[in-house]
Amino acid sequence: MSVAVELAGPGAADELRSLHEWLSAEDELRGRVRLVQAPPPPGALGTAGEMLTVVLAPGGVTAVLASTAVAWMRHRTGAVVCKLTKPDGTSVEVSAQRVRGSDVAEVRELVGELARMLDDGSGAVGGGPGDPAGDDSATGGDDSGGPAAASGR
Repeated sequence: MSVAVELAGPGAADELRSLHEWLSAEDELRGRVRLVQAPPPPGALGTAGEMLTVVLAPGGVTAVLASTAVAWMRHRTGAVVCKLTKPDGTSVEVSAQRVRGSDVAEVRELVGELARMLDDGSGAVGGGPGDPAGDDSATGGDDSGGPAAASGR
């Protein structure tokens, strides 16, 4: 299975290349991360921006992807939003602003939730006030009252 990783926000193309370097530096992800052209939205002409594809495999690769992506986001100074999408359309958006404001326990919980979502297909990440997964105002999140923007098609 592979996961598409897209970024939105100021300097998204440069930030995506930075994330590519971070992910590729992890032994478990080396050779599994590719920088590719994203397909254009339905009905649009031309090409869209770039995105990453990460090939996942058994053995903890999803946990490495989740923890590395969250660690990378904690070092962002801008308003970057990271969207991870599985082949079945299940996706989750995580705001760097929200991750930066989280304590160690919240970050650990977020990493676990992201890894579970990538592993099991539930698409559920977070859902309560103070949740580090995202910020509705920055991601266009769900209407459930929780800041995570997980969705399935």
